[in-house]
Amino acid sequence: MAEFDRADVVVIGGGVVGCAIFRRLALAGLKPLLLEKGDDILSGASKGNSAILHTGFDAPPGSLEVACMQAGYREYTAIRNRLNLPLVETGALVVAWNEEQRAKLPSIVAQAHQNGVTDVTEISAAELRRREPQLAPHALGAVLVPGEHIIDPWSAPLAYALQGLAHGGRIRRGCTVSGGSFDGAWSLVTERGRITAGLVINAAGNHGDIVEAICRPSPFKVTPRKGQFVVFDKPAANLAHSIILPVPTERTKGIVICKTAFGNLLVGPTAEDQETRDVAEVDEKMLAMLIEKGQEMLPGLAGIGVNAVYAGLRPATQFKDYQIEAQPERRWITVGGIRSTGLTASLGIAAHVADLVARHFHPMEEVAPVWTPVPNLCEERPRPYQIGGEIVCHCEWVTRGEIEAALTGPLPAGDVGGLKRRTRAMMGRCQGFYCGANVAAIAAGKIEL
Repeated sequence: MAEFDRADVVVIGGGVVGCAIFRRLALAGLKPLLLEKGDDILSGASKGNSAILHTGFDAPPGSLEVACMQAGYREYTAIRNRLNLPLVETGALVVAWNEEQRAKLPSIVAQAHQNGVTDVTEISAAELRRREPQLAPHALGAVLVPGEHIIDPWSAPLAYALQGLAHGGRIRRGCTVSGGSFDGAWSLVTERGRITAGLVINAAGNHGDIVEAICRPSPFKVTPRKGQFVVFDKPAANLAHSIILPVPTERTKGIVICKTAFGNLLVGPTAEDQETRDVAEVDEKMLAMLIEKGQEMLPGLAGIGVNAVYAGLRPATQFKDYQIEAQPERRWITVGGIRSTGLTASLGIAAHVADLVARHFHPMEEVAPVWTPVPNLCEERPRPYQIGGEIVCHCEWVTRGEIEAALTGPLPAGDVGGLKRRTRAMMGRCQGFYCGANVAAIAAGKIEL
C-alpha cells in the first residue's frame, strides 16, 4: 500500500457487518475500502458465533434490531443459493424447564406475533417429547419457532467480501485505524499509511467506541460480553433435531443446544462481561458448567466426548438496541452495539446503512450483480472429500485442494485462523495434532502456522 491512499467510502471493521456493508455499497456503484485491523477478516467478534439464522421472534418489538434481522433473514434466503451458502432447516424450540418458565411461554408467543412471526405456537410437553425424544423428561412444554435455522458462521461474510471485491471494492488487512482529522473529508491515520476518505463508516465491533472517539465523544460504551461454548463430538448431533432455546432473561438469551452445520453439537454461550476487548479465554469451571447443563437437558450427552471449546466476544453496550446513525456534517456513519444477532442482521444492517448513505452523502445505483459462490463447508451438502482428492485433515475431512484454494484467489487466508474458517482444517477432535505439519507444509511461504 502506498503511504497515502484515497477512497470515497471507508468501512472500518472486517467482521460480518463490515463485510455486508462493504458488499452493499459496492453493489450500489461505490468503490468502498474496507479496513480490518487483524490479518484476516472475521478476526474479532464475528469469528465466535453460534451460527443461527434468527427470525426476530424474541427481539424488542419496534426496534431497529428486529427490522434489520428480518430484512437480513429475507435477503440471506433470497441470495444464498447464488453464493453457495447453507441453510439447515431445523426450527427451534423455546423449552420451559420449570413452572415459572412455562408461565412465560404465552408472552413469548404474543411477542413473536407482534414481531410478525405468526407461525410461532405453544406446544405441550407431549408434543415436545414427540419432536425431541432425547430431551430430559422434566421439560414441561415449549414454544415452536419453525423459521429458526442453522447456517455456516464464516462462509457468508467471506462471500460478502468477495462479492464486494468483484464489484470494485478494496480490502486492507493488518490496517489498524489509530486516529484521524476532519476538514471536509477525513484523513485517517493507520499503521499502513494515511488514508483520505470522503465518508467513514464505523463498524469496528468491540472497538467501536474507541473508533467513534475519532469523530466525537462516543455516546455508547462497549463492554465486551464473553460467550463460551463447548462442541460435542459428531454422534451428539443425532440427539437433537431442533435448536433448543431457553426461556430468555432480561440480560441474556441463555444457553442453547443445537447441531452445527459441520455435524457437531454446540452448547453455549455463557454471558460474562469483561473489559479486555481482544482476548476471550475459556474457563475450566464455566466449561464444566456448560457440559453439566447440556447433559442435564440432553442426558445422552453423558456418553459423548467434547470435540472442542471456544469463546467469543460480543460488542455489548449499555443499550439494548443497535446504535446506528449518520453524522452528515462530519461525513460519518456509526454502526455500533451489534451483538449476537449480527450474523442474521448483517445484510439488513447493510441495507439500512445504504439508505443513510443515499439520504445524506452519495447517490446510489443498482448494478448487475456478479455472484461469488464460496466452497461448501456444510455436512448437509456434498463436500470435495466425497468425490476424491487427498484428505489432509481426517477429523473434518478437508482435502489438499480445499486448503490450496483457500490460500489463493482475491482474498486468500491471511493467517491460520482465516485458513481454518475457510476450510475447517485443524478444527476437529485432534485440533491439528495429526494434520498440522501437513497443513503447514502446504501453507509454507503464504501464512505462518
